[in-house]
Amino acid sequence: MKAYSKITPEIIALSEKCISRDKIDQELYKKYDVKKGLRDIDGKGVVAGLTEISTITSSKIVNGKSEPSEGKLCYRGIDIKEIVKGFTEEGRFGFEETVYLLLFGNLPTKDELLSFNELLIKYRTLPKNFTRDVIMKAANPDIMNSLAKSVLTLYSYDSNANDISIPNVLRQSINLISIFPMLSVYAYQAYRHYGQGKGLYIHRPSPEMSTAENFLRLLRKDKQFTPLEARLLDMSLVLHAEHGGGNNSTFTTHVVTSSGTDTYSSACASLCSLKGPKHGGANIKVKKMFADIKKIVKHW
Repeated sequence: MKAYSKITPEIIALSEKCISRDKIDQELYKKYDVKKGLRDIDGKGVVAGLTEISTITSSKIVNGKSEPSEGKLCYRGIDIKEIVKGFTEEGRFGFEETVYLLLFGNLPTKDELLSFNELLIKYRTLPKNFTRDVIMKAANPDIMNSLAKSVLTLYSYDSNANDISIPNVLRQSINLISIFPMLSVYAYQAYRHYGQGKGLYIHRPSPEMSTAENFLRLLRKDKQFTPLEARLLDMSLVLHAEHGGGNNSTFTTHVVTSSGTDTYSSACASLCSLKGPKHGGANIKVKKMFADIKKIVKHW
């Protein structure tokens, strides 16, 4: 462990001083009706904003009390089941048209989807030497930190980074949507190679493939995957595309953008929020739980 990574006795003493001097009477939260972040005193979520982009229903009122119900997710007022039914019955990948719906408020026509896909392909490229100079250096085991680093560094490659007009922010957003699979997989490959001593495989995306297909293409040594794998990943991307205006990372976006900051800073802040174990980082907890079950349970 490097010297600056160690917790020294001096640091412990100072931390104890911090704790002793910074205590707030919990009754004051009730007295002044102060919310603890996005939770109230009872631990229930609080309304932190309004949105017409997505709606989540997870409970119902029975005899004046809130009870869990079968979940329902709507994008722009359309039930997610109907959206999924539309592209699965026609044998299409659905992530791209779902992104279009979330951004522009309506499902695209055939021509609109074709044009939007061409735009995503156009923006699916990283700046020259970005993979080598940014992603490959200082690889770390946490994908969210790697993504945050890459997104924030992209600011330096954008000659119009500070323009927060809607056309420019939309351009930046579409660019980020297009390259996130590359940023994610390349960061994983970098850690796999430099952190675990395994092979390094950097593939380029294919303009003929969907977002889900390209993700798997970049991930695999031989670029191969099954149709079922691609469909399953595409479905996962659709279901995770948007979850309302009140979750932690989305709320972070509201807070950070309210200062007038740039798109890259906002996205980076949201990624840092998403990493937390009480938000998107819960997935890592689930993975560890599965590993523990496999290790301990002997009789399947």
